[in-house]
Amino acid sequence: MKFKTKLITLVVAFLVAISFALPSQVNAANTDMVDTSNHNGLMTYDNYYDMLVHYGVKAVVQKVSEGTTYVDPTAKYNLASAKQAGLYLNGYHYARYTTVEGARAEARFAVAAAQSAGLPIGAVLATDAEASEQANNSYAANTANNKAFMEVVQAAGYRSTIYTMGSWVGTKMLVDKGWIADYPYNTSRDRYTSHHAWQFRSDQQFAGSYGNFDVSQLYDDFFTANQTPSPSAPVTPAPSQPAKSNAASDTDYAQTGVFKPSTTVNIRTGAGTGYASVGSYAPGESVIYNHVYIRGTYVWARYLSYSGRYHYVALGVNGGESYGSRSSNAHTYSHTYYTVRSGDSFWSIASRYGISMYTLAANNGKSIYSLIYPGESLYIR
Repeated sequence: MKFKTKLITLVVAFLVAISFALPSQVNAANTDMVDTSNHNGLMTYDNYYDMLVHYGVKAVVQKVSEGTTYVDPTAKYNLASAKQAGLYLNGYHYARYTTVEGARAEARFAVAAAQSAGLPIGAVLATDAEASEQANNSYAANTANNKAFMEVVQAAGYRSTIYTMGSWVGTKMLVDKGWIADYPYNTSRDRYTSHHAWQFRSDQQFAGSYGNFDVSQLYDDFFTANQTPSPSAPVTPAPSQPAKSNAASDTDYAQTGVFKPSTTVNIRTGAGTGYASVGSYAPGESVIYNHVYIRGTYVWARYLSYSGRYHYVALGVNGGESYGSRSSNAHTYSHTYYTVRSGDSFWSIASRYGISMYTLAANNGKSIYSLIYPGESLYIR
């Protein structure tokens, strides 16, 4: 009886240990490579550097294009930021092709987009084959199309591979050695060690970065070959109209208020036009700030973003034009509103303000499936 009791105690202790280990087990794969695209917005040097230092990310694979008409608008900026942070650079193209001729056309388009974005020759330019076009195609057609795409890419000096879902490997297309997505971690681990990389989750979040990220573990040097990372501090050029610092033009003071722009103003990482732009505020929106800086030509407001970082917007020209209206009375506001822009969704707006898309929809008497229109004002909080 004592032995049985002791055995039960050991089993319970073991199960408890497992239960505590499970959360970390989900993250046990190496976070070697991160995907970025327009869904994550403009990525800064700080974003990538934090991934490198705190999470062990060493490579980035940036979306550059889709089909034969779409070029990712964040590609050039994001690749430049990743390069500054010291990451290996790679790209991918979201495939829409259904024929060999279509695959070759998309490959030529992808190569041009990659070159324009600054993806170095010799880097990987993968084909992302997971769309409905591939789902509706035969195994033979998909295999031939992917081969045609990669041949054009390789002829241009890039290396290529296939990104697709684990369930499609060998069923929807031939993948000798690819980049495979398969979740969850517990059921997929160790299944793809013969491939270049395994994407093991799509909901990774990084402090200071926007939205969810796909992350992968690398099994060889395919995504890190032919490059020598050379990290450098972010370049901060001098403002276009610098002013000499003096008591009148270089001061700051604490002030809490709300700013409502009358024109589109850039969101910057510092109080100056030389700092990186990470977004913008448009007329109809508002920002709550907690500090004001007068730096030469411009007056700046500082606010703490939902990501936990300080950002800055120009309130106007020092002694001249104002870019909107502001109130320094903290009690004059109680709500935040957002004016819908083309391409917005409940998810993208909610992510921007750090709230649930379900809460955002409910706050406006809608469901997440309701339509929203450019120019419509949504209540945030």
